[in-house]
Amino acid sequence: MPEFLDLHSKTSKALRVAADAAVQRHGLRLGQDHLLAALWEQDGRTPGEIAAAVNVTTPAVTKLATRMAESGLMERRPDPHDHRLVRLWLTDAGRALRKPIEAERQHLEDQLTATLTKAERAHLIKALTKIHEAATALIK
Repeated sequence: MPEFLDLHSKTSKALRVAADAAVQRHGLRLGQDHLLAALWEQDGRTPGEIAAAVNVTTPAVTKLATRMAESGLMERRPDPHDHRLVRLWLTDAGRALRKPIEAERQHLEDQLTATLTKAERAHLIKALTKIHEAATALIK
């Protein structure tokens, strides 16, 4: 296997496990933090709007939203202007997770990049951004 793809695959798997452990401390599963973040940015979005914002499918958002509504983190409400649409709204419990989840994610990022210099970190972010853009272009 090519060196970059092999290393990236191993790194991605390790990062998912570490990130999942971080959000599980707050009763979430990986992915739910991204849905919450989209609503922290703009509450009342439709599942389709959230899917576009976090680069997943609308059915994936709908499935996550169902579980999160059942656990009291958000609620579904019909759109006041178009009753065919459903909008997702944070509950107080969902809003209360913002600071602890953002702190967990920052702590994880700090741990992961602790051995990098400021310049290395900047180069890494720039390179990963370019790789992400190239990978996204391949799947469109």
